[in-house]
Amino acid sequence: MNQNYPIENLELLAKQVVEGFIIGLHKSPFHGFSVEFAEHRIYNQGDNLKHIDWKVYGRSDKLFIKKFEEETNLRCQIVIDTSSSMLFPEEKNTLNKLQFSCLSAASIITLLKKQLDAVGLTLFDSNIYYHSKAKSSATHTKILMTELEKLLNKNEQQLSTEAVKSLHQIAESIHKRSLVVIFSDMLDRVSESEELFDALQHLKYNKHEVILFHVQDKKCEVDFEFENRPYEFVDLETGEKLRMNSTQLKELYQNKMHSFRNALALKCNLYGIDIINADIREGYEKILYSYLIKRNKMV
Repeated sequence: MNQNYPIENLELLAKQVVEGFIIGLHKSPFHGFSVEFAEHRIYNQGDNLKHIDWKVYGRSDKLFIKKFEEETNLRCQIVIDTSSSMLFPEEKNTLNKLQFSCLSAASIITLLKKQLDAVGLTLFDSNIYYHSKAKSSATHTKILMTELEKLLNKNEQQLSTEAVKSLHQIAESIHKRSLVVIFSDMLDRVSESEELFDALQHLKYNKHEVILFHVQDKKCEVDFEFENRPYEFVDLETGEKLRMNSTQLKELYQNKMHSFRNALALKCNLYGIDIINADIREGYEKILYSYLIKRNKMV
């Protein structure tokens, strides 16, 4: 783990992120999103009267039915790439990509819990090594938070990414018509990107809705903003090293990275996949807005 940015209680921090987000939501044009009363649904003629929430009726003069876990209306599978490239950057007072993804995922889980939706978690590097089916119980949510907290201590070097293989497996293993939320830097065989696009298409073929959060440190990984001096660049997944002055590499690197990002965005748009550029140096509003927009379209 990046010891310069310790997270002592992931669940508590996620709750704080969500509470701040909801307060902001009520002050914004997005106040219509169903967050605070997600545990209710509007009364329909023929519903059992004993399930009416009379307290809500007293406040709003509208009839709402209390919803129960078996009435879950959305299944969400959160997928996190935990390969070594996600440990970048090792920098003071900055979350690395994996820590950012964990806190983002924990925040979405907190919103899912509020809305009594079912959530599952899949973790992969060179293989899928953790996979839980989507459930909505409090005990299950606690287990997922524990798994995410374990990830914060992950520091293994030279763990490669096999996103292609993992995404194909996920497409076949989860309940059809799920919402699949992926956190990844997508640095899996960039030169063979067509295979990666095929794996994303497989998710859509199986009727899943997909949000891909393309997690990157924009300053370093996209804009390549380094001082004009020699650096030793290390591939965290292979251990390969390259010593060069940053200006010698900048233009070539930027061109290749921009080409890859553009191709990825084009394919995602073609397949109907929501792709969100998630910069680890920004806040979590973009993550939570994107999730809520997709959820409200699905229910």
